Amino acid sequence: MNSSLPDTAPVTDENLMPRLLRVAQHLSEQRDVPRLLQVLLDEALYLCEADTGWVWLYADGKPEPGLSCLCRRSGDASLHEEASLFCPMARKSGLPEQCYEDGKPLAVDLSENGLSEEDRHLLDALAPDAGALRLWPLRNHEGAVIGVLQLAYNRSLPDRLHRLGKHSDLIFQSLLTYAGIALSNLSQVQELKELLDAFIKVLAQAIDAKSPHTSAHCQRVPVITEMLAQAACEDNSDFADFSLDEDGWYELHVAAWLHDCGKLATPDSVLDKSTKLHTLHDRIDEVASRFAALRGEIQFRYEKACLLDPADEPASRERMEAEIGQLKEELAFLERINRGGEAMAEVDQQRVRDIAARRWTDAWGQKKPLLTDDEVYNLCIPRGTLTPEERQIINGHMDVTLDMLGSLPFPPKLRQVPEYAGGHHEKMDGTGFPLGLTRDQMSIPARIMAIADVFEALTAKERPYKTPLKLSEALGILQRMRDNDHLDPDLYRLFIRSRVWRQYAEKHLDPVQLDVEDGTAFL
Repeated sequence: MNSSLPDTAPVTDENLMPRLLRVAQHLSEQRDVPRLLQVLLDEALYLCEADTGWVWLYADGKPEPGLSCLCRRSGDASLHEEASLFCPMARKSGLPEQCYEDGKPLAVDLSENGLSEEDRHLLDALAPDAGALRLWPLRNHEGAVIGVLQLAYNRSLPDRLHRLGKHSDLIFQSLLTYAGIALSNLSQVQELKELLDAFIKVLAQAIDAKSPHTSAHCQRVPVITEMLAQAACEDNSDFADFSLDEDGWYELHVAAWLHDCGKLATPDSVLDKSTKLHTLHDRIDEVASRFAALRGEIQFRYEKACLLDPADEPASRERMEAEIGQLKEELAFLERINRGGEAMAEVDQQRVRDIAARRWTDAWGQKKPLLTDDEVYNLCIPRGTLTPEERQIINGHMDVTLDMLGSLPFPPKLRQVPEYAGGHHEKMDGTGFPLGLTRDQMSIPARIMAIADVFEALTAKERPYKTPLKLSEALGILQRMRDNDHLDPDLYRLFIRSRVWRQYAEKHLDPVQLDVEDGTAFL
């Protein structure tokens, strides 16, 4: 629908009411403030037979509160759109401020009245031929003035609004009241949307700040998600039927930013577990202190043996050095496996148990195993740094995410946010969590987020517990996940062919990670 209601026929008593109803309907149909103001100014210029129009809106924001101007000039219909000029312009004093403060209409004959410097500057720039001005306050549903409509005439001020009949002032004021309410409602909706955006971003930043192990993750997953979604919208083969309108994009945006909100409930001791023995601190230091005590015992035995049999000193020294050498080797082994990794062989797990069987003497003279049962359990974790119980706690953040998002009264346009956000750990074969969904049970946006979540985690460069993977390594892992039916094959293929991985990497990864230019080998 056009932004104006062109009508060259004169307004009569018979067609006045239908026209005003059309104007009211058109005002209510607008979804953004500039377009609504276009409709209002077009109609005001026509009904009031004015030459130039302004709308001044009050903004109670940064850098300082005040009125700002949006202008639309009238002219030949063929030049109507080209004559549009929307220009923010801060003001402090003048006729609009007077109308805003008093809340009453103003009529000014410029041949009889002087203007403030700001008013004259505006007229010289936008309506140099103006001979008269009219100003009306715009009010919201509470009756508060929220702006000012200003019209300029290139002639003397008309005695009344001829096109609106004998009750012109009342009719036009009613139209302005309706426009003011529509403007107020639209502004409030936009303000609430901006507040929601700011809130979800603050929440995501809080999650990222909670642990260096997830640094920037919640802020980067939306970037990859929206890049891959855009590629899907532009694809004419596998995703020819997929598209997102303005509401769909916003729904995906909200879901991507909130996809890990459940991590707020994950204990820091688990979220920050960078080594196998890490709790509030890395317990490998406690293990090392026991090795130091055991070394002291070995040295004490050597010194005692030398006192009892000085002639046997060389043999005693050899035994001591061999035992201390073994201690160093075993401690180095424990420090290495404590860092975790992709896999731990059974022979290494048995070696941990053998080391644990050794005894040391504590400060009270009691003999104790060199490693506690809990330390053995953690050091024998076969992959990564988390025990099965801790892994379950980490995975539980998805249950919390679904609970949190499911408890929110999302409006219909955001109704799928929980499903999008809650599906990024699901796998196409149904072995994922938290619901064990299969590919056919998941929406395309949820499957997109699964790829985005994995790729960001693999390539993240701030994680203190791992070296950031190069593109070749990350894409190789994604390829294997595709082959194992963990990632959507069609979206994975689109991810590679559209070069989303490369576009993201060039902006967010270190140059040393960019070791792949052509992703064909990973299709």
